[in-house]
Parts: sequence; structure tokens; C-alpha cells
Amino acid sequence: MTDEVEALLRSLAPEVLAAIIRRQGDFDTSEDAVQEALVAGAAQWPRDGVPANPRGWLITVASRRQIELWRSEAARRRREESVSRAEGSPVASGTDKETFGPDADDTLSLFVLCCHPALTPTSQVALTLRAVGGLTTAEIARALLVPESTVAQRISRAKQRIRESGGRFLLPTRAERPARLAAVLHVLYLIFNEGYAASSGERLVRVELTAEAIRLARQLHAALPADGEAAGLLALMLLTDARRRARVSPAGDLIPLAEQDRGLWDRAAIAEGLALVTKALSDAPVGPYQLQAAIAAIHDQAPRAEDTDWREILGLYELLERVAPGPMVALNRIVAVAMVEGPRVALARLALAERDPALVDHHRLEAVRAHLLEMAGDTDAARDAYARAARRTLSIPERRFLENRAERLAGAKT
Repeated sequence: MTDEVEALLRSLAPEVLAAIIRRQGDFDTSEDAVQEALVAGAAQWPRDGVPANPRGWLITVASRRQIELWRSEAARRRREESVSRAEGSPVASGTDKETFGPDADDTLSLFVLCCHPALTPTSQVALTLRAVGGLTTAEIARALLVPESTVAQRISRAKQRIRESGGRFLLPTRAERPARLAAVLHVLYLIFNEGYAASSGERLVRVELTAEAIRLARQLHAALPADGEAAGLLALMLLTDARRRARVSPAGDLIPLAEQDRGLWDRAAIAEGLALVTKALSDAPVGPYQLQAAIAAIHDQAPRAEDTDWREILGLYELLERVAPGPMVALNRIVAVAMVEGPRVALARLALAERDPALVDHHRLEAVRAHLLEMAGDTDAARDAYARAARRTLSIPERRFLENRAERLAGAKT
């Protein structure tokens, strides 16, 4: 299979799955049918050429396969009448156009459909990351800071809960929209993060994920222009992605924020992000995505690293920790503490934060410790912490960066 065909199949998969679910409302058989259609496309298109309407081709193949699956299941369970009713039933009590506006596409609708009210928020996130984001179970586990086996169980249980609730995916009513929207925003956030800082593999950045997350965030904001958090999330993505070109060297090595060539930053994206977050903070209740976007904006507005207003960043992190506490927020706040109050104060705070079970054996904890120890002048301890962090990350560019930091400190001793 060529790279072009693989990319096309990847981009079409969520739309095809959404279309099949919208017709029939059954996730499990829809997912199986779409997977078989994708396999067929991967085998036939490089040989026969991409069809004129590849999306329609996949939907047709998947629909036929789903009918075959249902017929087989009906024969085995003797439930032909139930299956026949399911084939003719409408999917939703409302429409995605009523809920999310006339421009919402099938991919965004699939996000909403996957946030089924029968599921817990964590299961909603896992299922939508798999169905729409195309992330593997391992990638989802690293994004959520939970074991891979836990994610596999969540996805399996999510499908089971949907079957137990009647097996139907329903688009939300307006009253249900806030809860569904929160899950959608979280999923978009995680997909963007996996793209911007890939948790494993040779590449630091997976542009296909960041671009898709931004595209969907734009669509969500356009559908819900008054929602402050939808605007805040889009602003956060734009302000962060604006630094992408300066974040990776020509050799693929990670360049930390303080050492980046700021002339490479995307000023148009920064201007758009600033406008979005400024308006959201003035017009809507403050939420965690708006606060993170505000922090990103302060970094982006500093002409040089030494001009960064760390005191204001620390204040925003303290507010963020009250609004949406979490282990990564705590670590980032500790870095800001070091820049304002000094590394020794930050190290004392780190000793408290590392009690969080989510941070046990996480490379980010040791990377922060190493940075703080280096700031404090304890090069031996910093070198050891960098080495520990390097052993714990599955990202090859990040591992090289951490190993280089450790080697640099070792060389400074000789």
C-alpha cells in the first residue's frame, strides 16, 4: 500500500464510520464492517486505482459487509425480526445540524455520537480516540496516563454498555449538549497533544494528528461561537502549534522553548490565537482551556525567553490548578515556581507532587526534577535524573534530548 493510499484511508475512516453509524446506530458491527472495507481498499486501490468517489466506495463496501454480519448474527441467534427493525430505524432523536450547526461534518458528528450517555467520561474519551482519532490502545494509554490494559478494558466495556442500552447511538438533545461537549473537547485536546508531542516512535511531531485536531476544533468553534471553552481550546492549539517549526531541528531533535528561534514561529497563528483567547476571556466564564491558552499566549508574546512574564504565568497556573487540577498542571506550575521563587522552593514542591500515583515512573517527573537540580547547581543529581527520564520515555527524539542533557553535564565535570 502506498503512502498516499494509506493517508487517504486514514482520513476517510472516521467519515465512513460516522456514515454507517448514522444509518444503523450500531457501533460494534459498524466498526467491524468499516475495518473490512478499509482492508479491501488497501488491497484493491494500489492495484486498480483509487475510485472516483473513494468515500462512497468505502461506505458501499462497509454497508454490504454490515448486512452480511447482521444476517449471520441473526441466523445464529434467530433474531431476524429484531435485525430487520434495526436496519429500518432512524439513528437519532435530533440531528447533528440542529445541535452543532449546518456545517458540522460526519467526523464531528462521530465525536458526539461516541460520547454516549451510557458511558463514563473516561470510556467516552477512550472510544472516541480509537474511533475518530485513530490512536492505538498504547497511544491512548500514554495520553491518559493509565495502563494499556485499562484502556483496552474501557473500550470493551464501552461497547458492552452501548449494547446493553439498546445498541443505538443517539445524537444529543440541547439539554445533553454540555456534558457531551466536555468529552469532545477533552478528546480533541488529547489528540492534539499526541500529535504535538508524540508519546512514542521516531517522530516528535505527528502533523496529521495536530492538523486534524485543529480542523475539528475550528469546526466546533464555528458551530458554537459563544462557547468560551471551544474558543479557548482552538486558541490553545493555534498558539502551541505556532512554535512547531522551531521545536524540531533539521535532524529531528527536540529544541526546548527557551532555545527556539522565535523568528520561525507562525505569527499569523499567534495573532489568531490571541484574538480568540482575548475574546473568550472577556465574554465567557473562565475555563481550563482558556487558561492554558492564556499561558501559551504569554510565552508567544515574549520577544526573548528571558522576557517571559513568569510571575503572570505562575498566577495563571495557580488558578488553573484550582479549576482543573491534575498531575501535569502540578508539574508545570512547579516549573513556574522555579522561575519566580527559585529552584530550591520548586524542588520542595516537587517532593509533594510526586506522591501522585499517576506520576510514578513517568519520565516527565524526572525531567522536571533534572531541570530544577540543574538550575540549583547540583549537576551530579541532575545528570542522574536526566538519565532516568531518558530511560522512561518511549519518544526517541525526547530520549535523545534527555541523554544529551545528561552527557553535557557529565562532560562539564571532566
